[in-house]
Amino acid sequence: MLKSLPPALELFLDLLRCPTCRARHLHPGRGALRCPAGHTFDIARHGYAGLLTGTRATSGDDAAMVQARHRFLSTGTYAPVRNAAARLAADAVSDQAAVVDVGCGTGYYLAGVLDQLPGARGLGLDTSVRALRSAARAHDRAAAVAWDVFRPFPLADAVADVVLDVFAPRNPAEFHRVLRPTGRLIVVRPTGRHLAELRGRLPAMVTIDPAKEQRLHRALDPFFKAAVTEQVEYHATLSRPDALDLVAMTPSARHMSRADLNDDGLLPDQVTVSVLATAYQPR
Repeated sequence: MLKSLPPALELFLDLLRCPTCRARHLHPGRGALRCPAGHTFDIARHGYAGLLTGTRATSGDDAAMVQARHRFLSTGTYAPVRNAAARLAADAVSDQAAVVDVGCGTGYYLAGVLDQLPGARGLGLDTSVRALRSAARAHDRAAAVAWDVFRPFPLADAVADVVLDVFAPRNPAEFHRVLRPTGRLIVVRPTGRHLAELRGRLPAMVTIDPAKEQRLHRALDPFFKAAVTEQVEYHATLSRPDALDLVAMTPSARHMSRADLNDDGLLPDQVTVSVLATAYQPR
């Protein structure tokens, strides 16, 4: 338990609400956050707040996945993807924005957005304790909270200027509820060409549903309209350790062992990175 409140988390206290009774204005005390009704939520010594109550969602982001993701993202291979998300956010809102990253992982993409918005504050939501430890340290203006995307968010109505969703599950109704009418939802998702070289050589790699775009449109259309879409596509050269980390950081890691990758010929030295990044306006 942390004795003092992380400064970035303090920046978000006015926007949070109690996940139990939905009361506004959580306040800190003795290494925890408390609502006016007395519900208490620990602040972990790693700096994130544990607001998730009851049965916890199962997260694929165990320690090995998080470590692999941190190593891979630190190479800069996905920097153009991060830059696209940050550019869409910065083009739509002011520097003083409140940014919520849903399924934030290690906080890599949230940090990129905050770098483009010098006065903004960020909040990352994720179920993985291991990922949250990194997310809480990803940026000096980024806080982190344990939360499940499929539950009503521990945020008041219309308080976020940006909701960021990068390679993460989506909850359109909650995205819409917490966004201001002038806010933006930024969704980044893979195309069918994304990592095609890996998928062609590793049958256990999770495939991309060809109907993914149609399903996304159907889910978001009642709540949002697309404002602008950018396609980011390029070839990235990989060392063998980078390729191993790229596989290990994805859900596909559950379906294969390290022994499956011992054959050098299975891992390509170049992959296609191909994503769509869309900024949506609330309806």
